[in-house]
Amino acid sequence: MYKGLKIRYAQGEPVIKDIHTAHLPELFRGLPKLSPDKCKNGCNKCRTSCPAEAILLTPLRIDLGKCTFCPVCTEVCPEGAIQFTNEYHLTCSRREQLIFSDNLQPGLADERIRKYFGRSLKLRQVSAAGCNGCELELNALGNVNFDLGRYGIEFVASPRHADGIVITGPVSKSMSEALSDTYEAVPAPKIVIACGACAVSGGVFQSSDELDRSFFDKINIDLFVPGCPPHPLTFISGLLNWLGRK
Repeated sequence: MYKGLKIRYAQGEPVIKDIHTAHLPELFRGLPKLSPDKCKNGCNKCRTSCPAEAILLTPLRIDLGKCTFCPVCTEVCPEGAIQFTNEYHLTCSRREQLIFSDNLQPGLADERIRKYFGRSLKLRQVSAAGCNGCELELNALGNVNFDLGRYGIEFVASPRHADGIVITGPVSKSMSEALSDTYEAVPAPKIVIACGACAVSGGVFQSSDELDRSFFDKINIDLFVPGCPPHPLTFISGLLNWLGRK
């Protein structure tokens, strides 16, 4: 028993008490810091080296919906025009807001959504050909560190018990119908969250012939959570901010 208490004391406080002000290690790659004034005319090394085609030039911008937050662009840029900070607040309510230059506007759910789901929200997660990276991070939301349930938010097994769905993965042809069926099974009103670069844009698979992303042409996405995979704090803080839970 003494040994167990000693280990517990050494581990410190496991619960992140305030997810809005938590600090991640400096090595964590989060919100980019761009310096367009450092870009040399005609230089496009960052754009051509990006595996997700996430970098736009004139002016310098990054599409966070495509970005996998790899370090390649920072390594090839001779002037250091792109750097990553450890800022994890990345979510947005509109797709175009993820085309980032110097500021993010996360947005707020409409009053009806906040009234219905502001204190209690049940979500059904759909892995639409994901690699399990995003799925593992979402699973971590239930552990003692993040404890998503303390905010009245939890994942459920059946879409009929859910208030919305969380999509991970680029949506392959074989999962397209299953995704649509899951969405239809959720009673209205309902919300849809795209979690991870693959769900938001197709990620590095965006050009694959094996994808069927027609679901996103028909259904409005309420919240975009970028990352590859997104950190649990990115998901939980973004969702609470969107619901007006400061």
